[in-house]
Amino acid sequence: MNTASLSQPSLLRQYLVLTKPRVTQLAVFCAVIGMFLASPGLPNMRVVIAATVGIWLLAAAAFSVNCLIEHEIDAKMLRTARRATARGTISVTQALFFAGVLGGLGMLVLYNWVNPLTMWLTFATFVGYAIIYTILLKPLTPQNIVIGGLSGAMPPALGWAAIANSVPAEAWVLVLIIFIWTPPHFWALALYRSREYEKSGLPMLPVTHGRKFTQLYVLLYSLALFASTLLPFMVRMSGLPYLAAAVVLSGLFVWYAWRLYRNYSDALARKLFHYSIVYLSLLFGALLIDHWIALV
Repeated sequence: MNTASLSQPSLLRQYLVLTKPRVTQLAVFCAVIGMFLASPGLPNMRVVIAATVGIWLLAAAAFSVNCLIEHEIDAKMLRTARRATARGTISVTQALFFAGVLGGLGMLVLYNWVNPLTMWLTFATFVGYAIIYTILLKPLTPQNIVIGGLSGAMPPALGWAAIANSVPAEAWVLVLIIFIWTPPHFWALALYRSREYEKSGLPMLPVTHGRKFTQLYVLLYSLALFASTLLPFMVRMSGLPYLAAAVVLSGLFVWYAWRLYRNYSDALARKLFHYSIVYLSLLFGALLIDHWIALV
């Protein structure tokens, strides 16, 4: 038996990887939190399920388009070189068709079983990430992740719109938190992968402005993140249980960022990156738990 065929992932697995499932799951999780926070009680579960499926499909389509557009860049980076579009095992036409089917189904589900507002907001998010960020911002400016971060920050607003058919100020508070979280999260990754980004030709901040400058920006954004996570309590979206969780979780984030600034190592940058993913999940989970406590 050919050993190469044994190590080759199945075609289904290759297509799944194009959707960046871990990133998609985090985005959909934040959208679901937005759905529950938008309802004074238990939301309509039929709408929750339909919105979750529709948002997942469009998010998966956006990430697939991202992989398609960046297939040459991905081939130069160890982290992404095994993607099927980078290796050529899935062609441009196949990837485009796959993304089109996912996106079309997502829009169909959102329009017919949720509401048009959610469909259009999710489609705008798709365009913002797959087109504006991937094609225009990412290869042109080291501030790409800051300017383009709004697309990745939209899931709570999408979830809120699905239940309330509106996007009030409370939803934008959640968007702001993710918007500020995105740069230190991504720059931590860029720091310990800086050689790969330099090889790829992308103008990531550690490549264009150096490691120390990026470390400082990670720290400053972490402090801004700490402040932004207090907003739900300040505008009375949440109570003391959330506030306590936010202070502890954000304090640990700042502590990691401070250590990274004072005494850099790739291992510490990697720890901050992985913690940032857990951090966002726990923070939004604390918002939901606080919401349910208030209902009891």
